[in-house]
Amino acid sequence: MTPSKRLFDLVLAAFLLVPLTPMMVIVALIICATDGRPIFYRSERMRDPASGFHLIKFRTMTVASNDTGVTGRDKADRITPIGSFLRRYRLDELPQLFNILSGDMSFVGPRPPLREYVERFPGIYDKVLKSRPGLTGLASLKYRRHEERLLANCNSPEATDSVYSRRCIPAKARLDLIYQNNWSICLDVRVIISTCLDVFRRP
Repeated sequence: MTPSKRLFDLVLAAFLLVPLTPMMVIVALIICATDGRPIFYRSERMRDPASGFHLIKFRTMTVASNDTGVTGRDKADRITPIGSFLRRYRLDELPQLFNILSGDMSFVGPRPPLREYVERFPGIYDKVLKSRPGLTGLASLKYRRHEERLLANCNSPEATDSVYSRRCIPAKARLDLIYQNNWSICLDVRVIISTCLDVFRRP
């Protein structure tokens, strides 16, 4: 990560925390009142091919001790009513502002992958994770809806893993590398603005 990108992340995260902290407190109280604890969902993700960190989200599913892998139709019945709303507007990802402040993430970059996929596909992630993982990114912006449709047809963890591995990872990696090769602060600003607009026009 370049010093200018890191400075951009720090300034924007600090600026956003002022208006968003009260919203995060309200969301936390609603989750606690409706679904109980834990309020947050923590998952190990990879910052680079060799080191992981704990990504933080608001919890949107019922708790399962054996929860692994990405979310497909096999997990759909675990999404809570408030969780569905939070996912719809990506409010579940607000706590990742603290991941950005700590330096584990950037505002824009590839979505932070699970360790199992980094270990299974080193040829892809050795390249992709030269960019710091992001809250949003070119792949998130351009491929998110298509990925959701693909995984919505997966009725088992095995099917979800197969579709995600064969179709989603390579497609998203191509977009992540396009971003990596064309990075600029202006591009980050465009991706952030486009992501905000996309959230509010999603059906």
